[in-house]
Amino acid sequence: MRRIVVGVSGASGAAYARRFVQLSLETGVETHLVVSPLGQRLLHDELGIEGVTASSLVGHGVATDHLVIHNYRDVGAVIASGSFRHDGMVVIPCSSNTLSAVATGSSLNLMHRAAHVTLKERRRLVLVHRETPLSLVDIRNMEQATLAGAIVMPANPGFYMLPKSVEDIVDFVVARALDLIGIDHKLNVRWQSGGMAIPPL
Repeated sequence: MRRIVVGVSGASGAAYARRFVQLSLETGVETHLVVSPLGQRLLHDELGIEGVTASSLVGHGVATDHLVIHNYRDVGAVIASGSFRHDGMVVIPCSSNTLSAVATGSSLNLMHRAAHVTLKERRRLVLVHRETPLSLVDIRNMEQATLAGAIVMPANPGFYMLPKSVEDIVDFVVARALDLIGIDHKLNVRWQSGGMAIPPL
């Protein structure tokens, strides 16, 4: 069975987090989840979730047998150890604060520690950064995180699929994150050239 770690921090984009976890579980991936206090507030404010539980996060109809929720302050949890083998970590959404912690090596909580362990073990770390506009501090932190081995993936949707709903836009971003962490999905968001004729210059 495949196994990943998912972090939810306090940048707007709770729908991305919920959809990502739903789809990872639907594909049978063992999913270890850690949510920051601001991430919990985000889930409450944007999705009305009272307390992070398996059923409240993914809703009914999605099996949660392979979902493990860790306490944000428990730096002794298994995902804080390099001996805990997994296939990568995604922070979705990733706040500028969490980006900074990854870039500078701060490990004051489980999410940051798990991210650093992912990097030191040379596993894939995807940071779905959602803040805009970017300050110079953000840009330099993105550079530093990238040099350390992370993949910074701004939550920028493409519109060539002609989305008709917010859910379509969410699926586009989540599909890119799933691709980057290597999880197969059936979301129809891939570019296919329609063969449109290009007029001469």
